[in-house]
Amino acid sequence: MEREGYKMSDVLKLTQLQMTFEKGTVNENHVLKGVNFTAHKGDFITVIGGNGAGKSTLLNSIAGTLLVDEGSIAIDGIDVTHQVEYQRAKLVGRVFQDPRMGTATRMTIEENMKIALKRGQRRGLRIGISPKEREMFHEQIKQLELGLEERMKMEVGLLSGGQRQALTLLMATMVQPKILLLDEHTAALDPKTAEQVLYLTNKIVTEQKLTTFMITHNMHDALRYGNRLIMLDQGQIIVDLSKEEKEKSSVEELMHLFKERSGTTIKDDAMLLA
Repeated sequence: MEREGYKMSDVLKLTQLQMTFEKGTVNENHVLKGVNFTAHKGDFITVIGGNGAGKSTLLNSIAGTLLVDEGSIAIDGIDVTHQVEYQRAKLVGRVFQDPRMGTATRMTIEENMKIALKRGQRRGLRIGISPKEREMFHEQIKQLELGLEERMKMEVGLLSGGQRQALTLLMATMVQPKILLLDEHTAALDPKTAEQVLYLTNKIVTEQKLTTFMITHNMHDALRYGNRLIMLDQGQIIVDLSKEEKEKSSVEELMHLFKERSGTTIKDDAMLLA
């Protein structure tokens, strides 16, 4: 159903999202507290915040992995609030922190790409790859500049973490999603490989004009990449910076802004990693 007040540029609209875990118990945790947010077409949004701020829960809510207790979620003008993850598969692409999560270990590179090509569609048990598809996969993976185009029949489990994450990124964007979610997708990689994957990320997101959320614990990366930056604290968005504001900010100024808006100082050292 199309939402009232929808604008063509609004790819994602979050309205008063509420999420509580273990409700009614001594461990009750109110994770999202009335989150309101609108992402426009092509926005590349970096997401920061301390542990427990609600970052992953927010992405899980957008993906449909978790259904919110209250509020609404609209993607490209369609209300998806009550749709579960597989129902949103055509709309949402995702890359997780663990490189193993986005690919099938015992399948070849080209078989994994075939699965990605059919995302959101009914699939049978057999994976047939036509010559035309094989040629397309070869050209697409060649753009990663990792030499994987010469190893299309290699099992994905034999790839390095960086190669696998780059492949997962490519697979998540093969059928262009309305929203791309990157959940600390370089955190498990060594610094050099992480930099390479971030370069590929920026290239793909920019060229395809993908509306993207990228969670990161690295404030330098949060300022360096994307055209918007949001900061979560205790289940609420307390900072939303534009590209111009990001370009004028330093890590120290960002920390000061966090303290000013939240009333606390940053205690998570991981957020300060360069």
